[in-house]
Amino acid sequence: MNAAFFRRHGGPEVVEFGPVPTPQPGAGQVRVRVRAASLNHLDLWVRRGLPVAIPLPHVGGSDVAGEVEALGPGVEGIEVGSRVVVDPSLDYDWYDTPAPGGALPARPFAVLGEHCWGGFAESVVVPAANLMALPEGVPFQRAAAAGLVFVTAWHALLARARLQPGERVLITGGSGGVSTAAIQIARRAGAQVFVVTSGGDSVERVRALGAHVVFDRLEGPWGKALWAETGKRGVDVVLDSVGQALWPDLLRALAPYGRLVTYGGTTGPEGATSIPLVFWKQLSILGSTMGTPADFRRVMDLVFRGELSPVIHDVLPLREARAAHETLEAGHVFGKIVLIPEDD
Repeated sequence: MNAAFFRRHGGPEVVEFGPVPTPQPGAGQVRVRVRAASLNHLDLWVRRGLPVAIPLPHVGGSDVAGEVEALGPGVEGIEVGSRVVVDPSLDYDWYDTPAPGGALPARPFAVLGEHCWGGFAESVVVPAANLMALPEGVPFQRAAAAGLVFVTAWHALLARARLQPGERVLITGGSGGVSTAAIQIARRAGAQVFVVTSGGDSVERVRALGAHVVFDRLEGPWGKALWAETGKRGVDVVLDSVGQALWPDLLRALAPYGRLVTYGGTTGPEGATSIPLVFWKQLSILGSTMGTPADFRRVMDLVFRGELSPVIHDVLPLREARAAHETLEAGHVFGKIVLIPEDD
């Protein structure tokens, strides 16, 4: 089969397209014929090289939609040819079932396309338990653009931050896939949505998604503008993936008893924290990663019903994966880039 892969870590130039061995499903696994897969910032980090070592060559891609083409031993109740979307969180119940004494379990949480080969290929092997049926009326591209970003936003806002109706939430990096999902989820939860983004086009697109107030960080100090917009109170929740560059401003943007939820750090891993600010305002700093199988099924059902909608920036042939990496890394993407195999 053909795949987009890299043999060494580095910039977009390391991404190749060509033949790799076709994977065979093991016990409890299925092989999915990929009809669409979408790019995430996670794919950039994996390509550059993470602290976690992975075998090379590596095929990325966490978000996959397609058709079941082969069953491994012991798999029942799934038919070859079934339309499916894949939950990219592998063994996520690790978080909910810690081993006695706090020891790490034998099979810790992993992510498809990060810790194992993913969906930037004509076929991918995944656990049968991670499949969700894809209704006939839902396009493969739509399903592939939704999975990782919507489950991440859903878990961060509703499970970790416990966002309530009437609360104010600030979402950073407004043009990103998780952020475009979070805007919709926060609106659906009844929150007042504030967003930080950059550029006039992005401002208008974010507003069209349902944000109540949008700040263009290129136009001046957005923190002062937010302070004025909230009546000098601040917001109840911040959802952030920018990290280091905005961290002090985000803590100041929180109201008393506010919660900052972080799911990434695209500008760096070190956040300067005023400890007195944290204890005087009684703030909570929370981490969030991906989401549970129940989160995935709940939010994807809303996507299938059209109540939430992934934003697709572009659809490209799989052989143009390197160009997709270049575009996302340059910051020229609003929403998601979807890759499809040549014959699709």
